[in-house]
Amino acid sequence: MGDVTGTGSAGSLKEAVGRYGIWSVGLRSEDPARRGELTESAAELEQLGFGALWLGGSSGVRHAVPLIEATSRIVVATGIQSIWQYEAAETAAHFADLEKTHPGRFLLGLGVSHAKLTERYHRPYAAMVGYLDALDAAGVPAGRRVLAALGPKMLELSRDRAAGSHPYLVTPEHTARARGILGDAPLLAPETKVVLDTDPDSARGKARDSLATYLALPNYTKALGQFGFTEDDFAGGGSDRLVDALFAWGDDDRVRARLESFHAAGADHVALQLVDGGPRDALPRAAWRRLAELLR
Repeated sequence: MGDVTGTGSAGSLKEAVGRYGIWSVGLRSEDPARRGELTESAAELEQLGFGALWLGGSSGVRHAVPLIEATSRIVVATGIQSIWQYEAAETAAHFADLEKTHPGRFLLGLGVSHAKLTERYHRPYAAMVGYLDALDAAGVPAGRRVLAALGPKMLELSRDRAAGSHPYLVTPEHTARARGILGDAPLLAPETKVVLDTDPDSARGKARDSLATYLALPNYTKALGQFGFTEDDFAGGGSDRLVDALFAWGDDDRVRARLESFHAAGADHVALQLVDGGPRDALPRAAWRRLAELLR
């Protein structure tokens, strides 16, 4: 499996990340006491055959370093680094340092976050353009970054100024629209959530617990509204229809079919976030093993 090297051709990047990766807040922990658990988890995920680790929780470049040091092949990406939290010059400097020691192993995922989460939120599209300009000037290759893009303008920016897009909380229908905007070459790597539970009430309950935070963020509800979801779907923690559209749950065949629907819609890679009702920053290693077996 090839590395993401140089400016990174679309083909080499797609080959490097493969069809599936793991998206996790827990893998970005800064607690020194958890470092051994983090690095062991990263090494095991590489052995299980996943192509990329996506570090949630507005991770920075530094969060990728211990995971890259503990592995030999897997791509480690920020999923997603907020442009308001990390200055472009700082990001470029950390990128350059990591590239010297571990060339081709890191993918910079960038996003504009949400107005409710940062006081600095202002003219997000223009701010992203300015951030990319600064990264260009500092020598961070466009082929080594992806953008969290939901709407058409940001998807076009992902196509023109990055290697592609890593959309979060989307459906296969969004993936199909995104592919149409991106064209064939750029990487399209949506995140989706997986609940390994066959009981409808239990599975949807876990899903709603996870979904509540996102339904309070207009960027997501606006994007979902473009695909026929209404305020009724967003009420009460999310309708069954919304939950079933955003979460892969059920038996192995149902989960596989749901994940495959993203590929059928045009995804190159799908970043899988395990949802099991436990702490969001946990490392569900047994469930990751089961997921890897399910995908074989």
